[in-house]
Amino acid sequence: MKTFKMISISLLGLFLALSANVRAQDPITAAPNVYKKVILDNDKVRVMQVEFAPGDVAPWHSHPDHFAYALTDGKLEITDKDKSPVVAEIKAGEALFLNATTHMAKNIGETTLKMVVTELKATKKN
Repeated sequence: MKTFKMISISLLGLFLALSANVRAQDPITAAPNVYKKVILDNDKVRVMQVEFAPGDVAPWHSHPDHFAYALTDGKLEITDKDKSPVVAEIKAGEALFLNATTHMAKNIGETTLKMVVTELKATKKN
C-alpha cells in the first residue's frame, strides 16, 4: 500500500510538471533566445525587441492583442493553438496586427528576422 501511494504521488507530480510546461507562457520567459528585451512596459503597452536567427524557435507562448513591425525581411512558420502551421513571408517595413493568441514560431528562412512587437494591455474603465 505504501509503495502504491508513493508511485501515485510521483506520477501526480510528474503530470503537474509536464502540464506546466505544455501551458503557454509569457514570450520573454518562454523564448529569451528570440524575445531579446522589453523596450517599454507601462499600463497601456509592452514593447519588445525580437530577433529570430535562422532555425530559432519560439516555443508555445501567449500574447494579448498585439502588433509587429518588421525591421528586416524574414520567413516564419507560425503554428497557432489547434491550427495547422502557416508560413509568413515578412517584409521589412511591414506592420501586422494579431488578435490575442497562443502560438509557436520558427524561423525557416536564411536571414535573421528583426521585429518590434507591441502588446496592447486592457484599459481600465472609469
